[in-house]
This record gives sequence, structure tokens and C-alpha cells, in this order.
Amino acid sequence: MANDDSSALSTPTRIEGKFKAIVVCWFLGLGTLVAWNSMLTISDYYYHVFPHYHPSRVLTLVYQPLAIGTMIILTYYEAKMNTRKRIMFGYTLFFLSTFGLLLLDLGTSGKGGIGNYFGVCVLVAVFGIAEAFVQGGIVGDLSFMDTEFIQSFFAGLAASGALTSGLRLVTEAAFDKTDNGLRKGVILFLSISTLVQFLCVFLYAFVFGKLPIVKHFRKKAASEGSKTVASDLAAAGIHTTDDETVGDAKHERLRNKTLLLQTIDYALDLWLIYALTLSIFPGFLYENTGHHQLGSWYAVVLIALYNGWDLIGRYVPLIECMRLESRKGLVITCLSRLLLVPCFYFTAKYGDQGWMIFLVSFLGLTNGYLTVCVLTVAPRGYKAPEQNALGNLLVIYILSGIFSGVVLDWLWIIGNGSF
Repeated sequence: MANDDSSALSTPTRIEGKFKAIVVCWFLGLGTLVAWNSMLTISDYYYHVFPHYHPSRVLTLVYQPLAIGTMIILTYYEAKMNTRKRIMFGYTLFFLSTFGLLLLDLGTSGKGGIGNYFGVCVLVAVFGIAEAFVQGGIVGDLSFMDTEFIQSFFAGLAASGALTSGLRLVTEAAFDKTDNGLRKGVILFLSISTLVQFLCVFLYAFVFGKLPIVKHFRKKAASEGSKTVASDLAAAGIHTTDDETVGDAKHERLRNKTLLLQTIDYALDLWLIYALTLSIFPGFLYENTGHHQLGSWYAVVLIALYNGWDLIGRYVPLIECMRLESRKGLVITCLSRLLLVPCFYFTAKYGDQGWMIFLVSFLGLTNGYLTVCVLTVAPRGYKAPEQNALGNLLVIYILSGIFSGVVLDWLWIIGNGSF
């Protein structure tokens, strides 16, 4: 089993190399979603600048289909792709598009208009393409390494939401009473996002691949027939032979269709997790929770609580006795989360803000916990090429679940009588 092969390394290498790799994976996860989470968090600014163009819904519809479509194409060709170039290209796109949003706002002095709105839409479309390049590539790459690496990467994804929510609370308090305060907060958001993207380019290009434990897993993957790691190994100073890159003919990579059929329950688990979560977060929390004592802070606090508990949930599986590994158990738990839909409905209609805060926290906790449980268990028992392919396939279901949730979120508006 590939995830247990770190025992072959010497003790000093395992400790030092593993910890550094976990930290780098966390930052890579942070950089993967910080740009999009920033867009979600500052959507009130774009409603102010483009009041007639429904930016939140339009930008989501621009972003998600492109992310899913690009991911499907990349997954089809993943076995022959250069993973290093794929991920570097994705992070470079993130950096350039985030920096482009900052320059667009500075160059237009925050003015509206259809031309500027089109520019924002184009750059957000690039976000979607970049996410497919990065997230699928990294999840596939980490699927044949230590399980704590993929856990740390997905913790970084959640941390991007927690970071942007925290910054939103800070900017709400710091700039609320100042001239052009909303725009100042947005410029701060985009500046930080740009710096994070640049850091990810540097970490992946010059740090991650040179760590001893990462080189060990990639060299083992090459010996099992993986061709996607050759460029990463070459960059780390390891040149594989033909025998190492071809691997044992008895262990040819399973076709994606067969692999998906064998793990369809894991794929549907992830789809259910994100379809349910995104059908509630963030649209329902902004528009369907009514007015409470916290006033304009209410939705901001709920979003921050969700992101914070989502982050905590992704660390819970590190406690071995609390990790859910049963396939039936995961299916039952994911299906049981559907009960949250009537809970949110009746709480919004009859409950007070305390119950809503509890439900949002539970939604975030279970989202993070179940995501890590599924993604760390699913690759077990496969060789590196299959683990890489499976990582890409599961990301498709995550993105499909997100898009389905965004579409289902419209049902709350219909039921509210405001469609």
C-alpha cells in the first residue's frame, strides 16, 4: 500500500522531510482557492460597482462550468501529462489573473460599466481553468504519497475560506466609516491573494519537489509505471531509466471507467457532500436567514463560522480513533446530511440566531471532516498510476457537486417567493 511506504525512509528523513512537506501542502491548498474565496467574500463590492449585472450569480456560472469542463479534459489525458508543467501553469494563471483583477480595479478607479464587468468575467473564467490545472494535478500527485499530505492540502483549501472571512471581518471594522472603505478592503484582499499565488509558484517550483520524502514517493511511483512524475524527478536531480518509467507490465493502469466503477461510492460521497453544502452556503445564509440582532454582521459572522469549523473538521481525521474509514459508514453519513435541509429551513423560519449559528458550524465541521475521510481512504490498494487517476476523477465529482449545489441554491429563492 503506497501510503505506508514512508516506513522505508530513515527516521530523520521521515520526520524533517514529512513535516516540511505537510507545511508546503497546506500553503499550496491555501493558494488554490484563495482567489475564488476572495471573490465570494468581496461580492458586496461588485454589487456596488455593477448593481444591474447580478455579479455573484453570473461570476459563479462563469467560473464553475469552465472548472468542470477543463477538469474533465485534463483527467482524460492525465496519464500522459507532465504534472509539474500542469501545476506550474495553473499557479501562474492564478497569479496573473489575480494580479489582473487588482490592476483592473486600480486602472479604472473602481468604476462600473459593461466593459469593466466583461474584464472581471474573463479573469474569473481564468480562475476556473487554473483551479482545474492545479487541484486535479495536486490531488492526483498527493494520492500516492502520505495521507497527511492530502489532508494538509485540503486543510489549506479550507484555510483560504477562513482567511478571507477573517480579513472581511477586519476590513468591515477598519474601513466601514472611511471614504471609499469598501474599495480599500477589496484592494487589500486582492493584494494578499496575489502574494499568496506568487508564494505557491515559488514553493512548488523550488521547494516541494526537492524534499527527500517527496522524491521517495515520486521515485516509487515511477517504478510502478507512472509517467507523470518524470519531470518532477528530473527537476529534483533524479533521472529515471526506461525500466523505472515503464514499470511492471502486470500492473498496467486501470482504465478510468473501470476505476470509477470500483470507487463510485466514494465519488458519489463527494458529490453529495458538496452539493448539499453549496445548496446552503453561501446563498441561503445571505438571503434566507432573516434579520437578527447582529444586523449587517449576521451573514458575515455565519460565513466566518462555517469556514472556521470547515477548517477544524479537516484536522479531526488526524485523530485515528475519530477517522471514519468504513465505505458503508461514509455513504450513510453523507446521506444523513440531507436532513440538514429541513433543519435549516425551519430554523430560518422559526428559530433564533443561536440555532442558526449551531447549524452552520455543524455544516462546516461535517463538510471538512467527510472530505478528508473520503479522499484519504479512496486511493488505498491501488498502484501509483491508478491513485493519480483516481485523484483526478474524485476532483471532478467535487467540482460537479459544487456546481450542482450552486444550481440547487436557487430553489431557496423560489421557495421564498422572490424568484
